[in-house]
Amino acid sequence: MKSRASFVNCNRKNGWRDGVLGDSWFSPAATGGDHFMERHDFDIPLTFRHRVIFTRGAFDAGNLALGEILAEGGGRKALVFVEKSVAEAWEALSEEISEYFSGLDVALAGVRVFEGGEACKADDSLVKAVWEEIDTCHIDRHSYVLVIGGGAFLDAVGFATSTAHRGVRLVRFPTTTLSQDDSGVGVKSAINAFGKKNWVGSFGVPFAVINDFRFLESQDTESSRAGLIEAVKVALVKDRGFFEWIEENAEALANMERVPFEECVKRSALLHARHIALGGDAFEAGSSRPLDFGHWAAHKLEALTDYELSHAEAVAIGLALDTIYSRKTGLLAEAEAARILKVLRVMGMATHHPEMDAVDENGERKVLAGIDEFREHLGGRLTVLMLAGIGEGVDVHEFDKPLLDESIAELMSLCELSMKTVG
Repeated sequence: MKSRASFVNCNRKNGWRDGVLGDSWFSPAATGGDHFMERHDFDIPLTFRHRVIFTRGAFDAGNLALGEILAEGGGRKALVFVEKSVAEAWEALSEEISEYFSGLDVALAGVRVFEGGEACKADDSLVKAVWEEIDTCHIDRHSYVLVIGGGAFLDAVGFATSTAHRGVRLVRFPTTTLSQDDSGVGVKSAINAFGKKNWVGSFGVPFAVINDFRFLESQDTESSRAGLIEAVKVALVKDRGFFEWIEENAEALANMERVPFEECVKRSALLHARHIALGGDAFEAGSSRPLDFGHWAAHKLEALTDYELSHAEAVAIGLALDTIYSRKTGLLAEAEAARILKVLRVMGMATHHPEMDAVDENGERKVLAGIDEFREHLGGRLTVLMLAGIGEGVDVHEFDKPLLDESIAELMSLCELSMKTVG
């Protein structure tokens, strides 16, 4: 590891070799008195292991997946947080967890049940409750927190875990389609603030993510199907072949047929995880977010509806909008845009909401404020992904507002036409 020293108003002298300071040193007098400055830059390489497991019945006695993961880390105890809706759907879950841990060397500190849903991210009350439980149960940085629930619950508990003791080992059990095929395998956790989604949060690689397909049975059919929108999204920006597979299986996916449904979730999760691990910007230091196609409008729509509109529904609308806009700007061929919109229609995805037409005191659509908020959240130059083709995303740095208005109007017309056709 190199220590690099640089000097202001300093002439090249003995000991200064290609910008690296040797054994000799410079006194303030030698460098112009008060203008002396010494700087050392250290590169700190970090390596993380992102463990993503797919299974069914993770807490069954014969399922070794979780036991092997916990043994790999050598932790001494674990504390489990379960979202209330999941606990109600699986009444025996706490007992199953206790029985499973009875066969492990890792002690179970307890199972805690809390309310979830988007409301749990509205403030820091759940975060503080998790901190208190971690402190009470003496969970340290070599212990584990297991979190079982949907994306919002994973976010709030994950943020608490990442900040307790500056980071406790976190094992996620996503229980919804949306969290299994996208957010659950991510490296972010956050809560909402200032009327904005995910304003307070942190980056951190979970110790493991266990996608237990059994938990998908605890969600309602509508939410389960809607969560596949993130699979459509990642296919559009990363994998044309995957999109074509979704296209071929759209009706089966809409009907929730188990084999293609679980295959879709798995392929989506792995595409997301591979991008995070291999894309070169896992913690979003740059200005581009390739996995957020359709999200600038989605995040704003969620806030405008006070989060009554789910993230999945909002992303479907944002994805449809940006597909139309990509076509109108000449980036995306008309035939490919039509294929994308057809897949959304066949899969039963909603593509419009009245808040898309809401205007502020200046007569501008409120949703358009999401553009600046999207830029501000990441920082730097506005960078939004659009489509140059199926499986091919391209960054754009500005919007044609009149064309965007036209795209919203067209989206509304398509939705009305679709509703009439169904009727």
